[in-house]
Amino acid sequence: MSSKNLFDLTGKVALITGASRGIGENIARTLADYGAHVIVSSRKIDGCEAVASSIREAGGSAEAHACHIGEMDQIESIWAHIEQTHGKLDILVNNAAANPYFGPVEDTDLGAFNKTVDVNIRGYFFMCARGARMMKKAGGGSIVNVASVNGVNPGHFQGIYSVTKAAVISMTKSFAMELGQQKIRVNALLPGLTDTKFASALTTNDAIKKQAMAHIPMKRVADPSEMAGTVLYLVSEASSYTTGACINADGGYLTI
Repeated sequence: MSSKNLFDLTGKVALITGASRGIGENIARTLADYGAHVIVSSRKIDGCEAVASSIREAGGSAEAHACHIGEMDQIESIWAHIEQTHGKLDILVNNAAANPYFGPVEDTDLGAFNKTVDVNIRGYFFMCARGARMMKKAGGGSIVNVASVNGVNPGHFQGIYSVTKAAVISMTKSFAMELGQQKIRVNALLPGLTDTKFASALTTNDAIKKQAMAHIPMKRVADPSEMAGTVLYLVSEASSYTTGACINADGGYLTI
């Protein structure tokens, strides 16, 4: 089998959360480029539809569906839509995340704590659980959770966010362990510092950026498109014997 065929996603249905911009948008575009029908999801439908329309204009297959994974009723709604419209899901990429607080960990207020946990832990958990149920009925599938290097080395002034991303890493391994015999693979992507609006508090602060560069062997910030190839590998047949893996895409940050 050729390497091109290994990455072929023709006939696959893929749901990508947080896909209206940044890393999620690039993942959606890449999976569509390789033949998947992508469901572009985020909190606001307008941003999702803009990405989905652009994918369709480029010859890909895509639809938009709003879903705030911090809201349980919206999680149930999107899975009901997928069941009714497609009857299956082959690929789930949990990328949507919340990071409302940047500051001393001891000053984290309850509102910021709850919002971060509701999206990054509860949201990911129940998206994985619902995805696993649907994939079981279809005979298998692939889930990728977008965690962060902060889940391994906590980021300064990013305490609760780092805690939740550590939970995503543990969650990935737990689901992988239990779902392996069901032909459902569960892996995680751990991005390093990436040039997105989500990370702008870090990338636009010269002092913080300079400090970060001292710990990144490649001495640069990642472009969001540089995360998509790892996800393509993890959801394709190229990684058919890979589950429970947490792959760093961090310019070497975690090697130091």
